[in-house]
Amino acid sequence: MVHRHTVTGRRAALTALGALVATGIPSAVAAEPAPPAGSLPSSAQTLGADRPSAPVLRALQRDLGLTPAQASRRLVNEAEAGTRAGRLRNALGNRFAGAWLRGATSQELVVATTHATDVPVIRAQGAKAAVVKKTLRDLQAAKRKLDAAAGRVSTRDTPLWYVDIPANRVALEATNKAAAAAFVKAAGLDGKSVGVKVTADRPRLLAEITGGDAYYIDGSARCSVGFSVTKGDQQGFASAGHCGKSGARTTGFNNAEQGTIQASTFPGKDMSWVAVNDQWTTTPNVRVEGEQKVQITGSVQALVGAAVCRSGSTTGWHCGQIEQHDTSVSYAEGRVDGLTRTTVCAEPGDSGGPFVAGVQAQGVTSGGTGDCKSGGTTFYQPINPLLRDFGLTLRTAAAQASAPGDNVTQAWAAGRVYEAGATVSHAGVRYRCLQTHQAQGVWAPSRTPALWQRV
Repeated sequence: MVHRHTVTGRRAALTALGALVATGIPSAVAAEPAPPAGSLPSSAQTLGADRPSAPVLRALQRDLGLTPAQASRRLVNEAEAGTRAGRLRNALGNRFAGAWLRGATSQELVVATTHATDVPVIRAQGAKAAVVKKTLRDLQAAKRKLDAAAGRVSTRDTPLWYVDIPANRVALEATNKAAAAAFVKAAGLDGKSVGVKVTADRPRLLAEITGGDAYYIDGSARCSVGFSVTKGDQQGFASAGHCGKSGARTTGFNNAEQGTIQASTFPGKDMSWVAVNDQWTTTPNVRVEGEQKVQITGSVQALVGAAVCRSGSTTGWHCGQIEQHDTSVSYAEGRVDGLTRTTVCAEPGDSGGPFVAGVQAQGVTSGGTGDCKSGGTTFYQPINPLLRDFGLTLRTAAAQASAPGDNVTQAWAAGRVYEAGATVSHAGVRYRCLQTHQAQGVWAPSRTPALWQRV
């Protein structure tokens, strides 16, 4: 009799078995008030932040130095802050300059604007206002110039660049000042507009080709299962692109035949997905401690400053904070754009494994510096671009069926990835997206003010 295994299966789990192998507008606007309390689920309730699992709370206590009460409060605060930040992003329009969290329990949401008359609007939403010189669009445009320059010049000595939202600037890490100056000049940027940090750290892919509990690519390289996904009726899982090329065969932790890599992108991005055979069944689970699991309910992107946790076969379950989104990393094997930088540690063998914020999928482990003894930095490939690029649906614990009355064809659709600021129609009403996510069947705009704002 053939035993049936799960993709998060014993010891391999969704944890990660890795081979580590971002005019015409009024001067001030009023933000739309939130729906009446109790009329609809709160942001924390929608995202499951009000009912965290014990392993998540324990890891936050250990890695961020929190008490049990602080860990619980932090998750709720972060869920609520994401919605408020989204509303303010919509209200400020082109003047929006980013949002981030501060404090042990993420009790302070800071929202930046380029116009002082927006300060009352920001404060009315319970956030602290920061008046800065550059909009988020300005910063993103500057980073794109560095991205373009990286295609023309070597980035060996300038391995990392990103938008530093709290500092309101583009930041660059380099091995020496001369290399940084040359890269900035090649991008056509003013040297004073780019913050430079000289460091010997070089991000690396967390690669390992020796044994261990994992999934194996063509019988040699080892990587971690990330998140369970589906494409039509085909089941599978997401992982890192550097783990293997399209067409490569995979085996599970027990060396049983498992599946085939259907698509893989690396460098440029670091994403792949594996279609599994009928001996493996996908689940919404991520392994955290021992045999314990966390069930994923969605993929709502967390804010800078939010807590995030990672699972991997080498180092297990660790937490930290999100430092930047849309980070560009120049590995020895090639450049990857759009990664998220975190303070979570990782080591060779953790690659491809899942990053989660509460019960929301964030991404799959790419690479980093340091280790889990001395501390380090780890980057992940965000999950929503992976789902969008490959046409995948995240396997979640939330019900996928639409509620009664939703059978009329609408522009909004479950399974699509929506970016913050996107506008859709639903039941004859227009809504604007507050937080980047893949739509779940139970997350229709009319029922999720945590994710959608009526316009």
